Amino acid sequence: MGGLTDTEIDEAFRQHYGRIARVIARVVRDQSRAEELAVDAFLTWWRKTGARGDAAPKWMYRVAVRLAIDELRRDARRARHERLVRAFSVRSTTPEDLHAAGEEQRRVRTVLSSLSRRDAALLLLRSEGLAYQELAAALGLNPASVGTLISRAQRAFRTEYVRRYDAGP
Repeated sequence: MGGLTDTEIDEAFRQHYGRIARVIARVVRDQSRAEELAVDAFLTWWRKTGARGDAAPKWMYRVAVRLAIDELRRDARRARHERLVRAFSVRSTTPEDLHAAGEEQRRVRTVLSSLSRRDAALLLLRSEGLAYQELAAALGLNPASVGTLISRAQRAFRTEYVRRYDAGP
């Protein structure tokens, strides 16, 4: 189906699986789910005949980030539905229970899920330590614009975080 040899698949897996799984895990905060999504990224790559050679790593990272963000958005929708169900259920939910759900990591994931895919991908991959050249290759960007785009993504993150969570005076 994919036209790759077992050796090519094994080599790509050895070179990239760990980092791809870590990138996804930083977003979804569930190592086993991250590993499943990383395998999904490889299966998608295997099926995509146009993503071979030098294009393969950047294509896989792009797919991995998109899978992670999609998972994050699914989790956010699920959490909203669960909160609604709890709010309307017979047993009471205390304000402390509701505030406990507002931990810093959840806030960051929520804000990331509201950003554009490109901004979220830039911030996630940069936090994983990818250099500007690697970011440009992975996301199909002009290397000269990566610094500006990261700055804009950080500003968008800060703005959204403050908009959502800063109660102000």
